[in-house]
Amino acid sequence: MFTLDGIHKFHDWAHSSLGRMLDHIATLPEGSYNTKLNGFGFPTIGEQVIHILQCEAVWIHRAQAVSFDGWNITDYPAIQDAKVLQGKVKSETYAYLSGLTDQQLNEEIRLHAYDGFEISCTPAHVIHHALTHAFHHKGQIASMCRTLGHPAPDTDVL
Repeated sequence: MFTLDGIHKFHDWAHSSLGRMLDHIATLPEGSYNTKLNGFGFPTIGEQVIHILQCEAVWIHRAQAVSFDGWNITDYPAIQDAKVLQGKVKSETYAYLSGLTDQQLNEEIRLHAYDGFEISCTPAHVIHHALTHAFHHKGQIASMCRTLGHPAPDTDVL
């Protein structure tokens, strides 16, 4: 059984790790954030960052059965914008979690997406999925930074 305390700790750790990556990205040479690189699902670091944040927001909105319009890199074109967006996403997830008990965290809910996709899972699974997904893309960002000649430091160690 997952606990709210454990989920909060995992969420804090994941966002702290992402925050360290965003800090590194802020030190990259001008234009690096939007430099297109072949071989990645999202071709720029900026698009990877927005995707990470958007996915957490999408899943939290789905868990609450609240619509979400989505974001685009053109709405958040700079790393400073992404840092603000990260704070917003983190706060929205905390607000969602604050309305749950440990029992509710582990009870099945039905999620609906705009395209008719439906799934049953627990809120704990939703959070776990969003955060492990973020680490996948954070790894791609680390590879992109290396490709650009500016390897990222270890951002996973507390």
